[in-house]
Amino acid sequence: MKVSASFLKSKDIPKDLTKLNETDVDFIHVDIADGKFVKSKTMPFKEMRHIYEYTSKRLDVHLMVENPSEYIPLYAELNTEYITFHVEVDEDIDKDLQLIKDYSIKCGLAINPSTKVSELIPYLPYLDLILVMSVEPGYGGQEFIKETENKLAEVKALLESYNIKAEICVDGGVNDKTRDMCYDATMVVAGSYITNSDDFQEKISSLR
Repeated sequence: MKVSASFLKSKDIPKDLTKLNETDVDFIHVDIADGKFVKSKTMPFKEMRHIYEYTSKRLDVHLMVENPSEYIPLYAELNTEYITFHVEVDEDIDKDLQLIKDYSIKCGLAINPSTKVSELIPYLPYLDLILVMSVEPGYGGQEFIKETENKLAEVKALLESYNIKAEICVDGGVNDKTRDMCYDATMVVAGSYITNSDDFQEKISSLR
């Protein structure tokens, strides 16, 4: 199981990023919220672009925004492995996915808890990652929605039926207990479970 660490609920971002850099975590999960697609708002790019000063880990960027096309060129400048945005946006999804590909970055689509897995079908050929939200997006520290277990199984079956190879990632309320409900995932995002602990590496290892 791959692990991507979120710092959304971090009280000291530079310190936590430095500590994460010393672990074997696979990615740093960068949550971007515009205050429109979700109610919360994260720091602007002019601050976020300094992330390279604290970590050399590859970034897994999650755009919780109404207009991904405005953000994709910015985050493509960083040490980014994946850029993921939501299938629920009103923009031209095919165009935005192609924009990510044009930067030679892997692309993903996220689906909210209430969104049907079938919404992903038109875009499967583009996808390197599917991000299944196991909480309502925008806020850290929420409890894992148990129905996510069935949704992950549905995503896995969908990918197999179309012979598509993509990471199945789950985000929200992930810890050593809810990890058992994520067996159909290939990657988990964990935030406060890691950053609220005294031993980041121990928590990361418990999720693998």
